Amino acid sequence: MNTLGFGLGLRSPHIDHVLEHRPHVDWFELITENYLAPGGRPRAILHKIREHYPVVLHGLSFNIGSREAPDMVYLQQLKALIEDIQPAWVSDHICWTGLHGKTSHDLLPIAYNPQTLDQVADKVSRIQDVLQQTVVLENPSIYVQFRSADMPEPEFINRLCRRTGCRLLLDVNNVYVSSFNLGLDPVQQILALDRDIVQQFHLAGHTHNGDHIIDTHDHPVSDPVWALYEQACRHFGETATLLERDDHIPPLDELMRELDQARRLQQQTLQVQDRS
Repeated sequence: MNTLGFGLGLRSPHIDHVLEHRPHVDWFELITENYLAPGGRPRAILHKIREHYPVVLHGLSFNIGSREAPDMVYLQQLKALIEDIQPAWVSDHICWTGLHGKTSHDLLPIAYNPQTLDQVADKVSRIQDVLQQTVVLENPSIYVQFRSADMPEPEFINRLCRRTGCRLLLDVNNVYVSSFNLGLDPVQQILALDRDIVQQFHLAGHTHNGDHIIDTHDHPVSDPVWALYEQACRHFGETATLLERDDHIPPLDELMRELDQARRLQQQTLQVQDRS
C-alpha cells in the first residue's frame, strides 16, 4: 500500500505561491531535468520545497527503449540529486527519446514484443544498479501500433516489473488515450495489470479530435478518465495520485479543486469496497 497521498506537478507559475502559502497538497512531483545542476535558483527552490513537502522526481531521459547504453553522465547527476533531496521515488517513461546523443524532445513508443522486453529489462536493471534503487516507469500514450508488436501492453508491463523489480506509474489518462486510439477497452487494460506493481497514478487532460486523442495535458481531467480512475482505484486500492497540467496552466486553487475531486473519488471507492 502506498499512502503518500494526493499531489501536484510543480510548475513555475505556482512556485512563489507554494513557497509563501504552503497549500494543502500532500506532495509535489518535479521534472528531474530542471534540477540536475548542483547550484543555482532551481536547486535552491527545490530545497525550500523539500523542507515542507515530500517530493518525487519525474524524468524524461532514461531512454530505455533505445539500444544505446544508459547515459552515465545523466545517471550520476541524478544519483547526486537523489542523495541531496531524498525523493520518495524516481520515475521515468516506458519509451525512447533519442539516438546518438540527440534528443527528440518527445516520448516515442516501443514495439511490445519479447525482443524489446529483453532489451528494455536489461537497461532498466542497469539503471537501477547505478542508482541503487528501484525505479518507477510510466505507460506512454500510444497513437499507432507497430506491426512487430505481438504482446499486449499490460503483459509487457507485468513481465517487465516481474523481471526487474521496477514499479509502474500508471497514467490513467494515457490508458484512456491509447485505448481510444487503438480501439481497445480501457477498463480491460487496467484489469489486466498485476495488482501489486503500481506505485503511483497520474491524472491529466487531453485533446479529443474526434477520431483520435492527443495527450496534451492542457485541459481538466475528462469525465471518461475520472470513471477509469475509479476503476483503477477499485483494482489497485489506495495509491498515490498526481495531477498534471503542462499548458494553459490555471490558478493553483483550480488545480487543487480538481485534486480534491481525485481525493474524494478514491476515498469513496475504497469505502464502498470496505462495506462490500
